[in-house]
Amino acid sequence: DNEMRLPLSRKVPTPSSRINPYRAIILFRLAILAMFLQYRLTHPVRTAYGLWLASVICEVWFSISWILDQFTKWHPVSRETYPERLCLRYNQPGKQCELAFIDVFVGTVDPLKESPLITANSILSILSVNYPPEKTCCYVSDDGASLLTLETLLETCEFAKTWAPFCKKFTIEPRSPECYFSQKVDYLKYNVFPTFSKERRLMKRQYEEFKVRINSLKAKFENVPPNGWTMKNGTPWPGNNTENHPGMIQILLGTNWRNDNYCKELPGLVYVSREKRPGFHHNKRAGSVNALVRVSALLTNGAYILNLDCNQYINNSNALLEAMCFMMDPTTTNKVCFVQFAQRFDGIDANDRYANLTTIFHDANMKGLDGIQGPLCVGTGCFFNRKALYGYDPSEAEYYETECLDQEISKLLGAEPRNLENELPSVYFSLEKSFGLSRILLASVLVTDDRFTRSITPNEILRQAICVISCDYEENTAWGKEIGWLYGSKVSIILTGFEMHTRGWRSVYCMPARSAFRGSAPINLSDRLRQVFKSAYGSMEILLSSHCPIWYGYGGHLKWLERVAYINATICPLTSIPLLIYCTLPSVLLLTRKFIIPMTSNHASMWIILLFLSIFSNVVLESRWSAVTMQEWWRNQQFWVITGVSSHLFAVFQCLIKALTCSRTGSNEAAMKSDNDNTMDLYRFKWTSLLILPTTLILINLWAMFASLFLAFSSGYWSWVLLFFRFLFAFGVIAHLHPFLKGLFVSKNRIPTVVVVWSFLIASLFSLLWVGISPFTTKFRGPDLKECGIQC
Repeated sequence: DNEMRLPLSRKVPTPSSRINPYRAIILFRLAILAMFLQYRLTHPVRTAYGLWLASVICEVWFSISWILDQFTKWHPVSRETYPERLCLRYNQPGKQCELAFIDVFVGTVDPLKESPLITANSILSILSVNYPPEKTCCYVSDDGASLLTLETLLETCEFAKTWAPFCKKFTIEPRSPECYFSQKVDYLKYNVFPTFSKERRLMKRQYEEFKVRINSLKAKFENVPPNGWTMKNGTPWPGNNTENHPGMIQILLGTNWRNDNYCKELPGLVYVSREKRPGFHHNKRAGSVNALVRVSALLTNGAYILNLDCNQYINNSNALLEAMCFMMDPTTTNKVCFVQFAQRFDGIDANDRYANLTTIFHDANMKGLDGIQGPLCVGTGCFFNRKALYGYDPSEAEYYETECLDQEISKLLGAEPRNLENELPSVYFSLEKSFGLSRILLASVLVTDDRFTRSITPNEILRQAICVISCDYEENTAWGKEIGWLYGSKVSIILTGFEMHTRGWRSVYCMPARSAFRGSAPINLSDRLRQVFKSAYGSMEILLSSHCPIWYGYGGHLKWLERVAYINATICPLTSIPLLIYCTLPSVLLLTRKFIIPMTSNHASMWIILLFLSIFSNVVLESRWSAVTMQEWWRNQQFWVITGVSSHLFAVFQCLIKALTCSRTGSNEAAMKSDNDNTMDLYRFKWTSLLILPTTLILINLWAMFASLFLAFSSGYWSWVLLFFRFLFAFGVIAHLHPFLKGLFVSKNRIPTVVVVWSFLIASLFSLLWVGISPFTTKFRGPDLKECGIQC
């Protein structure tokens, strides 16, 4: 009894011996920064006033950006969960399981780009998770309406019937067979089962046969027949036209009332492809998730929803139990809108040269936000409270936990359409305007389980499910505006999390010892830059929308530090403009023999040295409590500069052009990589315009360094100290753009020729214009020879 009364989770504050020195160095750096800026503002460089002014504006912006970032790291926390207490309280042997039902969403678009084998492994890890199978159902959204995806899922179901029992019998981790069998570990070291070795060999052989079947399916579907695909019964596949097809739902593994596909050892599995017609705006990923929210509400109505990408698998079989420790804890059950897990990736080299791990964000910033009102939602690897997605406040969610609604639900489902206005005015009208005309969907909104399906036939539920994924169902409703994933941005999930926080919900950040989910990340630079471009473009859309955190949500329940975090995430792409200016400054200073700081006294050198010491101390002390290594910090800094002068800059200008012209320009989706051996692609550059500007900056700075050295040795240089500082400035820019430098000079990592040519052209144009115009420098005018003659 005492064990059952213990909390299911615990907040662990950062030890004072680690966080207090970090706070002290933040204050010290803030003081140094203020005095440095005061010195810079009060000591202009008269001989290069334009360069000085540009540099000061950039430094002020960088300082504001750093301050906004540090505010959210003032009180970082970690969390511990106790899944064994959860099971003792809600899932005791011999008693009815009282764990909450969880719907798992997996989204796919094009199986020829998103490897079917990777998707199958993701589904297999879900079907074999350590959670009661009767309390879980997986919904796969196929936005490409591909028969290949459905055939892959059918093969996956058959293999799962042997894979899931094998995993649970021998407590296998991870439960993605591709990752499990590729591990280079001694799998017999801690195993005590005498039959394990034999059964493992048998299972590995079965998986290899499964891989062959999946690969043969992919090869078969690469060439489309002239008349399109046909199903096994000979009828044409409804999704042959991916932009014009009806909605499709196929229950592959189901629950008790779907007797044909019932398997008590496996969770449910449902294939969903929403209707698409020309002339309708389908809202891409956010629209597909909202369709899954409605379908799952009719079929299972899980109280909580887990969202995953098709290239992401469950690495920790207890991940669902970890999340339920927060969602089902009586002290937080009606306060937590989502539980965000840290993102981790496979296939990344040891140096993480393109900062795919984003450890600064996931291991430092998110911990800091968890100490305020909760982390930002990054979409994937996130458990949602269904009531929070429905747009309710925490207080309203408590109302729907009561048991007094069965009679109203029966009336809602049994009433004739013409009598609804008279019999249920209070319930029907308030829900219809928000959720649409499906009475079964309206009934599901009132509860947190599937009790509303007891008096409805399965065929009627399926007919209603097809209805709620139609193109026009969301018209004149609150879907995408107040309910579900909000529309209006390519990072709609951040917008959705922001809306939840303004309503008073809080979120939780969970980092178990064994990472809960793992996925694949872009391994070549061009794909990585396109991925960042999409995120930056979405942030700019939010900045220019009515939901901008700078002015939206006042008077609500959003804490001011949480608002600062959202503002910082939204204005982050704007940093690209001062960053581009600052990366161009070293070449200008070398060519003009000017400097942005007056070097007539030692005060400037003192402030610069103190500023760099405070930055170094800040990084060291932050790494102590966040466990972020110095190498990871440096990779993050490098990629911050690279994306700032490429992806973020392009996103800012493209979004501004769209806002000014009201055009619907789109961004390129990052292609999903599915090759098994990716090590040779780490420095492979695909052509993209995002590569041109960083390469140009390297060429300009290298040319300026060589040109200034030539001038110094040929005509003498009046101050080698100033030349050293200018060289140091330029070297800092080149060091941050180091991946491009390797692409220029190392043959196996070579940047595409077309990018180099364009970069040379732009750098040459810059040089010629500079020689001819020489801006930003004060022109010296000597005495007028006509007035005072040659002897003046």
